Amino acid sequence: MTRVGVVTFPGSLDDRDAQRAVRFAGAEPVALWHGDHDLQGVDAVVLPGGFSYGDYLRCGAIASHSPIMREVIAAAERGVPVLGICNGFQMLTEAHLLPGGLIRNDHGSFVCRDQVLRVENASTAWTNGYTVGQEITIPLKNGEGGYIASAETLARLDGEGLVAFRYVGVNPNGSLDDIAGITNARGNVVGLMPHPEHAVEAGFGPDTPLAMRSGVDGLTIFRSALEAVLAA
Repeated sequence: MTRVGVVTFPGSLDDRDAQRAVRFAGAEPVALWHGDHDLQGVDAVVLPGGFSYGDYLRCGAIASHSPIMREVIAAAERGVPVLGICNGFQMLTEAHLLPGGLIRNDHGSFVCRDQVLRVENASTAWTNGYTVGQEITIPLKNGEGGYIASAETLARLDGEGLVAFRYVGVNPNGSLDDIAGITNARGNVVGLMPHPEHAVEAGFGPDTPLAMRSGVDGLTIFRSALEAVLAA
């Protein structure tokens, strides 16, 4: 069975939810600890949401230097699928596995909403189950989710198809170019601010016209990783 590691940091909030999502997708979740140097031979890694190390310095900054992240960086460079969700996305930018950064929401307030996203890249390890242009609804909750990057980086992300998701209908945090998630050039590392782990069980995710049959748009992200691992 495919094994997906979920790293717990001091202040992690959604690590158990991410483990549950992995289980729903049909893989075995493996709990990993921030202070260890052992990924336990997992096939993929999830950096979950939360407030690692209390969000001191910058969100994700301290976590990006934790012992486990040395192993995550090395694994990512080998092609292992790595997903960063919210705080995990911040870690990926702080660790320079993804370009740009995340800053305080432009309206200065924490936002929590069911957010419509458009899939811009369906060829990554974490998005291959979607189709380009598909619109999905994923919960969003962040206080520092505004994606920023230089004009040169933004042009490269757009020109090389490295934007994975964009916000639709409303930009909830002031992210440049409505960017909700990005990928590296290899397609194995993806970071996004919305929380797909909260949209994996029908009737218990975001509300849509499908009512109790809705709320599973995030499950495809975790199932995509399984497909990527099996195809490798």
